[in-house]
Amino acid sequence: MEIQSSGRPIDVLMEKVLSVNILSSDYFKELYRLKTYHEVIDEIYNQVDHVEPWMTGNCRGPSSAFCLLYKFFTMKLTVKQMHGLLKHPDSPYIRAVGFLYLRYVAEPKTLWSWYEPYIKDDEEFSPGSNGKMTTMGVYVRDLLLGQYYFDSLLPRVPLPILRQVTGHLEKMKLPTKQSGITGDSSRLGSDDTARRPPSVKASLSVSFGQRAPHRASTRDSSPVRKTLPSARDRERSSDGERARSSPRRRRSRSRERDHNSERDRSDRDRGRHKDREHDRHAREDRDRDYRRSSYSGRDADRQGRERRDRDSDRHGRSSARRSRSRSRSPNRGRTEGENHRSSPFGRPPEPSNLAKLKDLYGDATNTKDDTGDDKARRDSGTEEVIRLGGARWR
Repeated sequence: MEIQSSGRPIDVLMEKVLSVNILSSDYFKELYRLKTYHEVIDEIYNQVDHVEPWMTGNCRGPSSAFCLLYKFFTMKLTVKQMHGLLKHPDSPYIRAVGFLYLRYVAEPKTLWSWYEPYIKDDEEFSPGSNGKMTTMGVYVRDLLLGQYYFDSLLPRVPLPILRQVTGHLEKMKLPTKQSGITGDSSRLGSDDTARRPPSVKASLSVSFGQRAPHRASTRDSSPVRKTLPSARDRERSSDGERARSSPRRRRSRSRERDHNSERDRSDRDRGRHKDREHDRHAREDRDRDYRRSSYSGRDADRQGRERRDRDSDRHGRSSARRSRSRSRSPNRGRTEGENHRSSPFGRPPEPSNLAKLKDLYGDATNTKDDTGDDKARRDSGTEEVIRLGGARWR
């Protein structure tokens, strides 16, 4: 039967930088040859001498203990195998790897039932690479109560469960705070030399003997080479700096702050003025485009109306001309036909009134006047017109 787990994948439970380094390490790739649970136990017995997450010294890769722990993650141990790990008599590091497996994988509410038989275990060993000795019981209590394990983040234990664990320890008259053997409760306060690399890229490049491309010198800036100052040292340094700062320096700093604030204010005003100018120019451009489009629309309408009026006038004149030509043509044809019928010699018979007038005024007709009279006759239709002053009455 498998151990009751929290159900979350291991790459979520373990810190990202640590799991990435383990999966990319050459040693973990060599562990593919190990197929059984007992082969991994023998490898722990032969290779592990501390249970820190990171190696010490110049090579900053993941430790052998955590590579083998990750190998157990891939195998998904059963309850029987876990009991065999926790009670193994050959090496305390085999037992420590078993407790770490439970701290990462097991359901938080089942941790106390797993750890309770070993809370007072007095087997001594050194969990870190610095050689400090402790008992297995103290190591187990630190795993239960701590959130950080040698500057590596452990899965969070819910607060109600942590209160239950604290109550059980108080009943057993045991300390309810960490001993510090596996690191402090936060990363900032740790003075241990075996610290975590600053980033995934830096740790990978250093583990391969290369310099990280985003750092000037990984060896010089590595936290292994220098330890962080303690809280007391930081307070002393800050008190010394405050004592060394003179009133003149404070005045100069206040002047610099005022000058910077004035400059920022002027920059903001300048930017606001530019925004207003830009908005005004944009508004003027929009108005100009609108007026231009309205004027062009009006001109197009006016030209269309003029064109329509011109076409209608032209159509009216042409229709009137056609109607006049139709009205003239039948009369002219009728008169010409009558003239041809009445006069075989081409001259029409003259009416009696016209003959009397000719007798009174005389007849001064010629061929040229006859053609003019024909034109006048065509213009006036069939009506008889008396031209005053003319040579002939009709």
